[in-house]
Amino acid sequence: MASATHHTVNGQSASPGFGRHRRLDLDECLAALIADGLLTDADVKRVRADVRTTHGRNELHPLVLIASLKLADGRHPDKPLSLEVLTQWLATRAGLPYLKIDPMKIDVPAVTQVVSHAYANRHRILPVEVTPMRVVFATSEPFDTRWISDLGQILRRDIQRVVASPIDVARYLTQWWGVQRSIQRAKDAKIDAGDSRAILNFEQLVELGKSGDVGVDDRHVVHIVDWLLQYAFEQRASDIHLEPRRDSSPIRFRIDGLMHKVFDMPTPVMIAVTSRIKILGRMDVAEKRRPQDGRIKTRSAGGREVELRLSSMPTAFGEKIVMRIFDPDIVVKEFRQLGFSPDEEKTWRAFIERPHGIVLVTGPTGSGKTTTLYSTLKVLATPDINLCTVEDPIEMVSPEFNQMQVQPAIDLDFAAGVRTLLRQDPDIIMVGEIRDLETAQMAVQASLTGHLVLSTLHTNDAASALTRLLDLGVPHYLLQSTLAGIVAQRLVRTLCPHCKIKAPLDIEAWAALTHRWALAPPVRHFGPKGCLECRKTGFLGRTGVYEMLRVTPTIRALIQPNLDLAGIVETAYREGMQPLRMSAAAQIARGVTTIPEVINVLPPTD
Repeated sequence: MASATHHTVNGQSASPGFGRHRRLDLDECLAALIADGLLTDADVKRVRADVRTTHGRNELHPLVLIASLKLADGRHPDKPLSLEVLTQWLATRAGLPYLKIDPMKIDVPAVTQVVSHAYANRHRILPVEVTPMRVVFATSEPFDTRWISDLGQILRRDIQRVVASPIDVARYLTQWWGVQRSIQRAKDAKIDAGDSRAILNFEQLVELGKSGDVGVDDRHVVHIVDWLLQYAFEQRASDIHLEPRRDSSPIRFRIDGLMHKVFDMPTPVMIAVTSRIKILGRMDVAEKRRPQDGRIKTRSAGGREVELRLSSMPTAFGEKIVMRIFDPDIVVKEFRQLGFSPDEEKTWRAFIERPHGIVLVTGPTGSGKTTTLYSTLKVLATPDINLCTVEDPIEMVSPEFNQMQVQPAIDLDFAAGVRTLLRQDPDIIMVGEIRDLETAQMAVQASLTGHLVLSTLHTNDAASALTRLLDLGVPHYLLQSTLAGIVAQRLVRTLCPHCKIKAPLDIEAWAALTHRWALAPPVRHFGPKGCLECRKTGFLGRTGVYEMLRVTPTIRALIQPNLDLAGIVETAYREGMQPLRMSAAAQIARGVTTIPEVINVLPPTD
């Protein structure tokens, strides 16, 4: 749970202006808000008028009703009186800590065992932390204390309270108990818990997969999967990992490049959930010994279409499933949103606006190559251009261009795919990855015949791509003729804009990062603090840092069979190329990220 100091409260007396031992009243809230300077008399009249004219408004929590009108905060007229501001004000009034509930830090199976859903719902209380000595409850009714003494006697533990948003309390009351109920019923109704190989009505699931229909008895597993996907979307996860173990199987999300454990599920239920996901991804439910790939297209709670790429892997206790999430709003961005500086964007556009040539994007897995390429393809795919791709797998289906899936089982590999595309009258070709000599030769051939070819390589920096292609067996003279540009990239976490603070600069670390380049230290330097928006991490989202190698006539002359990599790098520096660490240093100077974050991401030799 989020770290906060909790104070024991035993039937605390009511704050002036609020009635004891009962729920909040709108009139009392309005009077207290005026007294504390958050509302004006005109605001109160507007609230009362809204209550009179809108049916059902009296049933809302008073703070929700007030926040819905988006009034200005009387203490800070330029800021809105949001629900979080009102909840923090209520916590101060009640003399209790305020808590922004982070579901990823809550042990849901433990807290849902403390009280029944009916009891928690009746008193609008939400357990958020359980230890042998105490239970912490979140509530949006801090002056209703009638339940404290009764529950303290039953639980025989210290009862402590925090104030949380009424919307969050109501939402998690529904979600957490609903998911736990579905897990328990799925386990009881479908699974023999003594056999870790058992599966949710196996033959029936196969039939469900064929028919697309879900029986009444399977609704619990359906609910668990639906909740899991929506939960991942809300938490901005890029990947979902379902990892079966002997007794309890963890679910982990990757968020901003870091893994977070978010839930523990009984292994038999995990197996049932895995089967449901395989059905949705049109994978073979009966085949559990071989890895498989699949794809799911669904929608987020906000109605956005989201694609998930599935990969299964057999393990000792069942199939591990990884779902990579491709949200179009995240995957496809403007060049400036990718982290390009004005000069980097100019160089990149010069690469991709050529009529022919090979442009390579390099970096390790998870460095943002897919995002860069798809964002570029969206820009290039105009009605007067025939743009075709060959991918393994297709990362995100897009209506703007033609995409081909590699099928090794029928000898449709990258090289065969490019060979086919060349007969399709393309203007631009994107090859998912250059893995072997044949694919590289086809990319070179496509470039020589007047096509622009975009592709990726797994190398640590831009210049190393030349060595890699020569090692594959591509003749140096063909590289001289076709290569237009090479971009190496990494992703670094960005400071949360809501809470980043000025911080002293580590001069020695800055000098080590910028050695040879004599870049002056920034006038202002920022560091992480941690707030509700970023879950106390101090970072929110990621951005790219880039190294752009232009293949100029001078560089072409240096591409020889016995290539001098260091000489090429030095020449590229003289011609204007900046290394990854300089791109990162520029992001630090702009207050986007930090030196420790850059050091964690960039290769040690850079």
